[in-house]
Amino acid sequence: MKADLPPSLKQTSKILIVDDHPFIIEGYKNAITRYNPDSHEFLISQAKDCKSAYEIITDPETAAFDIAFLDISMPAYDEKEIFSGEDIAKLLLEYMPHCKIILLTMYTELLKIKTIIRTIQPNGLIIKNDLTFDELLFAFDKVMKSDKYYSQSVQKMLNQSPHNSIEIDEFDKQILFHLSKGTSEEEMPHYIPISINAIGRRKKSLKELLKIKTGSDEDLVKEAKSKNLF
Repeated sequence: MKADLPPSLKQTSKILIVDDHPFIIEGYKNAITRYNPDSHEFLISQAKDCKSAYEIITDPETAAFDIAFLDISMPAYDEKEIFSGEDIAKLLLEYMPHCKIILLTMYTELLKIKTIIRTIQPNGLIIKNDLTFDELLFAFDKVMKSDKYYSQSVQKMLNQSPHNSIEIDEFDKQILFHLSKGTSEEEMPHYIPISINAIGRRKKSLKELLKIKTGSDEDLVKEAKSKNLF
């Protein structure tokens, strides 16, 4: 029988798990600690919401994580404008750019999935309905080996989608419409049921999506109209 390596010779990886369901965190920990225990050791940190995740990531005493498991839907940290696992992922990439990110979500809308992939470029993306113990271990193994892993439902959605299509949601369309009518960003929350900060972030994302290098709202509207986005 192969003997375990002494702790000093094992590969040590730092893991962050962020989820607002304690039993799900325990499930992830159970799977991770069973991954090649003879040669790997894992130091696992956990957070239950956006606030506790923010505090861990921004703490100067926190050493960089190697892999992070992030649920998309979690209690927000409004004071720091951290509203979801996507925002936590962006924060992680800012503080720990080499951290590999695995996102888990209940979302099954193609637009949402494509937006996550475009903005975060996660190393792993798993629809929770696909998740089993074996699936989690398989995804973890792929990401540990620097491969990407998209679960079956994600792959199916992407395969059925035109590769070059640009898709935006109703809020983005409303922002473009009001920009075209000359409505100021400060006035838009009167017409669109999201915050001014969310409108600003969406407008910035639209400019990145449409490759608007000038930063001009007029150029954004012109390009969006040329692509029949609203």
